[in-house]
Amino acid sequence: MRIGMFTAMQWTPEENPAEVLVALREQVRAARESGFSSLIIGQHLLIGPMGMFQTNPLLGHLVNEAEGMQIGPGVLLLSMMNPVLAAEEAATIDWLSNGNYVLCAGLGYRPEEFQAMGVEMRQRVGRMTEGLDVIKRLWAEDDVTHHGTFFHLDNANAAVKPKQKPRPPIWLGGDVEPAVRRAARIADAWCIAPTLSTKSMLTYLEIFREERNATGQSEDVNCPLIRECFVGSDADHAREASRGPLLFKYRAYASWGQGETTQGDFDAAYDEFAQGRFLIGDEAQVKDEILQYAEIARTDQILLRVQWPGLAHHETLGNIERLGKIISDIS
Repeated sequence: MRIGMFTAMQWTPEENPAEVLVALREQVRAARESGFSSLIIGQHLLIGPMGMFQTNPLLGHLVNEAEGMQIGPGVLLLSMMNPVLAAEEAATIDWLSNGNYVLCAGLGYRPEEFQAMGVEMRQRVGRMTEGLDVIKRLWAEDDVTHHGTFFHLDNANAAVKPKQKPRPPIWLGGDVEPAVRRAARIADAWCIAPTLSTKSMLTYLEIFREERNATGQSEDVNCPLIRECFVGSDADHAREASRGPLLFKYRAYASWGQGETTQGDFDAAYDEFAQGRFLIGDEAQVKDEILQYAEIARTDQILLRVQWPGLAHHETLGNIERLGKIISDIS
């Protein structure tokens, strides 16, 4: 069983970015020392007044703290990026991390991000799939020539190729059926969003495996599962410490139109929404839920978000420490 740390490392307007960065370094060190196997960092643009560091520079900054851990973005907004830059940045981080990089990419869903990046939202599927093909070729080949709908290269040689051979693993995110089928066809795994209910997750996992079979690929894939998680000193502490920061985070998701968060008044629906999505409780409760998720999702890789805007640093460290005890028990 592998338990990873997922974070967007966002902060409220009242928090200081310098202090946030110091806290993040300490949290990643604590996660590594507690037995977390990976560090996956999300990406968004233009989310002010909430703050957020950009993903690839931050991953490069944290490679020493995350030594030995698998690291990568989750998800990288590939549909808005030039694949040459994406390929070379990914390969650079693969070398900085001693061959521990994973590329987790997605389409993006916020219109303001597409507008700001000069990309038409209706082109996002084509741009991402074509861009991913270019990345794979740049990682593996010399003298790449490509003339597609969106990108054009003649005899292109990447300045740096990944350390991992034949290439780093590729995960694709997405919380609708076409995205799941696309991940089955062109990626190594589907990365399961924290906003998906257990019911939706299981439905889409069947679709993922069905599509893998249909395309002649093995369905025996460990799809990484992201969940929100807070392990308290007791169940009451867990609920009280996490509720405000999680509400802050998920109000933002709801305002952005993110998947299943948009159904009605989110504040009123919080407790119902949390069921089957959030792992909130004492050590025994959360350990049982982790094991249940691993069994029903048929995965040995669970990514836990342990920090949200407004959660005190000492609470995050306590959460990581208590999760470390669970990791020790189930490893």
